[in-house]
Order: sequence, then C-alpha cells, then structure tokens
Amino acid sequence: MRHETREEIPMKLRRCDSATDFLEHARAPLEVKEAANNLIVGISARVAEHPEQVKFPAYFATVDEGDRLVAAAVRTPPHRIIVHSELGAEPAPLRLILDDILDYTASFDPESPPGHVSGVVGHSTAAFAFAQLWRDRTGKPFKAGKSLRIYELRQVTPSVGVPGHLRHAHDNEVDLLADWILNFNIDAGLPASTAEARELAERRIDSGDLFIWEIEGQPVSMATKSRPSSHGITITLVYTPRELRNRGYASACVAALSQQMLDAGWEFCTLYTDLANPVSNSIYQRIGYRPVCDSNEYDFER
Repeated sequence: MRHETREEIPMKLRRCDSATDFLEHARAPLEVKEAANNLIVGISARVAEHPEQVKFPAYFATVDEGDRLVAAAVRTPPHRIIVHSELGAEPAPLRLILDDILDYTASFDPESPPGHVSGVVGHSTAAFAFAQLWRDRTGKPFKAGKSLRIYELRQVTPSVGVPGHLRHAHDNEVDLLADWILNFNIDAGLPASTAEARELAERRIDSGDLFIWEIEGQPVSMATKSRPSSHGITITLVYTPRELRNRGYASACVAALSQQMLDAGWEFCTLYTDLANPVSNSIYQRIGYRPVCDSNEYDFER
C-alpha cells in the first residue's frame, strides 16, 4: 500500500480576518503545548477581547498541511512578528509566512509601524530560521535581541523571610506605576513612551490585573497577570526600582501572585526570563518555576 509522504501534501497559508478567526482555527493545536505557546495564544486572545487596544492593523495567519496546523504567525505593530512552527527550522511554512507578511505590509507606508516588520520572536529554531529567510529575501541584515526562557509553575514554593504583602494597585498610584512600566520597557528593550506607559498603568489598574508588593505602606515591587489561555495565565511586568533590588521583593511578589492565580483556578502560570540575567532565572526556579523551552528575539534593519 502506498502512503502519502508529508512532501506530497501541499502547504497552504490562510490569512485570518481577525483574532477570533485565528483562534477558532489555531487555538486547539497551539494549546497542545499551552505553556510554550502562551505568547501567540495570549496576544491573540487579548486582541479578540479588546480590539480597540490595537492601534495599528494586526496580522494573523496559519499554515496548514492537509488538515494539520504546521505554522502560525501573529503581529501587532509596532511589535515583532510572533512565529510558531511545528516543523522547527524547516523553511517551507516560514517562507509562506514571510512572503505573505511582505505582501501585507507593502500596502502601508514603509516608515509606519504597519509597513515595517521590526523583528521576529518565537521558539529558538523557528525564529532564527525566519530571520535568515528575511535576510535572504530582503537583503537587509538582522541582529540578535534577547534570548529568553519560558517557565511554567504548577505549585508554589513560598518565598520566606521577605517582609510585606501583595495587594492590588490603586488609582492614586498611576504616576508611580507608569514610571515603573516605562523603566521596565526600557530595561527590556521594548517600545517605550511616557504616554503609553501611563495608558497601560491606568488600564491594568482598572482591570484589577496590576499588583503591588508593599512594605509598611510603601510599594516596592510590581507584577501583573496577563495573557490568559485555556488553562494558564502569564505573570509579567515584574519590576523593582534599582535602589530596592536584591532584597527578595520581586520573588516574593511573583510567588504570592502565582499562588493567588492557582487559588483562583488556573492550572499553571508562565513567565519569561532573560537568559542573560542568571539572578532572575535562579530566583524564579526557587519559587517553583520550571523551564519549558527557549525563545529568541531578532531585530530587522530597515
């Protein structure tokens, strides 16, 4: 009996009409590895729920091989395109995405965020392969951004010996937290503006997603819950001012918030760390986070 090989089944790219359309097609296969794919699923879910928060046209695409999802991509300008591939570095599905995103952006002003793809982020092999394809196709170089590790937590090891407690952020702390968010973005190499930091602080306070670690009435660290998927939720925007670091405040804040999320019914929490920062990788493992996979960023020159 003759069986079809994978090479004989054509791959087809489908540009999705919306985040909802993308999730209807891609969510189930992506959530087979839910923690590893929390970024692409969580961003899509956020856009589906709050499309008004996206200032520029977003891009969603899937690549199928027969009835099997083999790749997916999401982009919310000015952020990097998020790529996922079940086939790792194999170029075929990534080339389909590259061709389509170039075609999509050609209709925009090349100097505007929708018209310039600033970079790529994704699991290490796929992201690097996409960056190479970008260089070969456009003739423009790319440079490595951060090397990240995705962690998952299902049981908290409490942080001990750190004074303070976790609480929701308050409306009267917008100025302080906007400043912290701005500095977080600068430290992380993310697009940063005072106005956008304030808008995010206000939105996260209003939604009840932003939390503070407080000692005797003084906020000393922050973290937020974000990007819920079907069974998990991400902890992000973890920030402590430089003058208050190395005292255990961030780990205590993350441990308490992670426990609160598990108590609320989430099966697991995820977070990202910068592999260049051995301290953060160590402290999160001490409170129960375990490595899932690595993710890499690459920036594209105009």
